Amino acid sequence: MGGTDPNAEAGAAGAAEADADALFVLTAALLTPARFPSVLGDDYPAACAALGLQPYADGYGLVFGQDGLGARWTVVVDDVSLVAVAISSWDCGMAYDLSPDENSVVAGLPGWPLALATAAPGVPAPHDPEPEKGDPAPLVPPSGDEWGPAQRRLGADEVALQWAAWRAQVNDEAPGDGAPGAASGSGAASHSDSGAASVPDSGAASVPGSGTASAPESGPASDAGASASPAVVPDPYDGVRKALSELRGYLEEPPPVGRVRSAGGAEGGARMLRADGPGWSLVARTDDMAFVLLDELPREVLPVARGPRLPSLLDALDAMAVRPS
Repeated sequence: MGGTDPNAEAGAAGAAEADADALFVLTAALLTPARFPSVLGDDYPAACAALGLQPYADGYGLVFGQDGLGARWTVVVDDVSLVAVAISSWDCGMAYDLSPDENSVVAGLPGWPLALATAAPGVPAPHDPEPEKGDPAPLVPPSGDEWGPAQRRLGADEVALQWAAWRAQVNDEAPGDGAPGAASGSGAASHSDSGAASVPDSGAASVPGSGTASAPESGPASDAGASASPAVVPDPYDGVRKALSELRGYLEEPPPVGRVRSAGGAEGGARMLRADGPGWSLVARTDDMAFVLLDELPREVLPVARGPRLPSLLDALDAMAVRPS
């Protein structure tokens, strides 16, 4: 098994002469209770089930590459530490030859569940392998033209990655503890976890159609319903209140592992929370506010003001969340 890091094409020389059994590694991901591609599911067991795997506590490594004929493959390995070291090295801009031992391979799945922008040099363009009898359908990334659970979770991931840009859109200078505020220049509403909501228009900042989020541009994110009667315009924060209620329920009855995840690295020692449930995703910082995305409101990001109740909820969720080891 030959390998390249995600930022370099070196290491795949001679691929044209390689046979179909060779694998040229493009990138990798972890599939563990605390860290898994959220495109696969709301929690770790669901993500494993999407790949036909058992949700073992130690998790897996996912290696994405092409064979000598250019076909896409996702190779599942049980050497989680090796994959974690490779990812850490690549994140630091260092080259790392990821070559898992064949004995560590759990499964080889056709296709990729994620959209990759890289390709191995010297082999045909990425394509699904020719199916053989009994093979599973190739894995495919979610469509950017649709909106559903996978796109909603991907959007939440991007909000977490670009937290500072999204946070800068929210004006929290309104008087009072947790008072509703508006996202600067976006027309977005902010809902306080005290139970009151201010919804000046039909929704919040817009996630682009690709399903990945970026900071809202100036101007209203959405004017849908602006001329409609209030009696027929749905309250976008009904879904937010439902999500917050279900999150409190997680404190009483723990959800499947991975539904609530906590990661460090935020300013001032704060932690970033990611939580998911049926039809919703939440991104929050333990020292700040939260954002919610809903299946029922395509490409909209709904701010949740800190308010008097949100801090204790976030602290409790952080205490129960799974964390990277």
